[in-house]
Amino acid sequence: MLAACVLVLLYASLYPFEGWRWPPGASAWSLLRLPWYPQQGGFDDAINFAGYIPMGLLAFVVAVRRGRGAAAALVGAVAVPAALSLALEVMQHLVPGRVPSARDWALNALGATCGALGAMVLHASGALDRWQRLRARWFEPDSAFALALLVLWPVGLLFPAPVPLGLGHVFDALQLAVAALLRDAGWTAAAADLVARAGQREPPLPPFREGACIVLGLLAPTLLALCVTRTRGRRLVMALGALPMALAAMTLSTALNFGPAHALAWMLPSVGPALLVASVCGVLACGLSVRTNAALALAVLAALVALVAQAPADPYYAASLQGWEQGRFVRFHGLAQWIGWLWPYAAIAWLLARLSRRS
Repeated sequence: MLAACVLVLLYASLYPFEGWRWPPGASAWSLLRLPWYPQQGGFDDAINFAGYIPMGLLAFVVAVRRGRGAAAALVGAVAVPAALSLALEVMQHLVPGRVPSARDWALNALGATCGALGAMVLHASGALDRWQRLRARWFEPDSAFALALLVLWPVGLLFPAPVPLGLGHVFDALQLAVAALLRDAGWTAAAADLVARAGQREPPLPPFREGACIVLGLLAPTLLALCVTRTRGRRLVMALGALPMALAAMTLSTALNFGPAHALAWMLPSVGPALLVASVCGVLACGLSVRTNAALALAVLAALVALVAQAPADPYYAASLQGWEQGRFVRFHGLAQWIGWLWPYAAIAWLLARLSRRS
């Protein structure tokens, strides 16, 4: 989770990764002098402050669990995020459209400090130890990566998808990227065909395939949770908890993209039955072995990726993407987009590694 947090901050700070240039007439030392701009807006300041709170908290927890004392963990959990923020602010001199600011750095460092102090309070009160004991009762010893994926799953749903719960829609972006690289090359007929087909509209998914995609989109995290949860009763809790989590994430995503008045617009007639089928399948899977659930999860994820790859981007999807990429949602763009793209593949990799260890 700490590594994911760092990657998100790198993406958000250096986006859009284009047009890098050295400022004319600037020396290396002059880049270290960050101007202090007046307050630009409460939202910007809040994001700069809140964005580093998780990193400070997670850095403290990691340090403590690796045997560091509370004081040393606190110093590291404040110094490392502050140094990262300073480096990123300096690098923003090289990115057109980004404005480095000492104010932003100060807010980042303050957020990391608050996160680290909050973690220190939790540690001193014994809350972290109690959480560790609770996790040991509920989950298998090697469940850390799977739990991180389950925490990130609703975040990935916040980025607009062409089909509800359809994570892994990365093939269109890859096709356009490869087509851009090969546009002037003309090496082979296959390359020319890829350039010609990049960005073309595809027919919508048939209702059955769309419903199947929704079923698989909810069943995948459910089976993943069952792979690491102890006892059938606790597995039942995890299986039943996936549905309200999906409903909340999809409703929030629709509200962010199309306004609160349209928060339930994603609930088409086919969505309800598909969610019910997925929930019933998840409950039935609670009685299966861990290895069986892992194998089923692999099959479900592979089918989900294959179906999502066939889903076209309709006009509403394209409009929502434009809102994310050109409006205020650009601040969450990297977090939700990359998680939505890569979540199924990370889950597949973890399941393969787990099955290979137990074979």
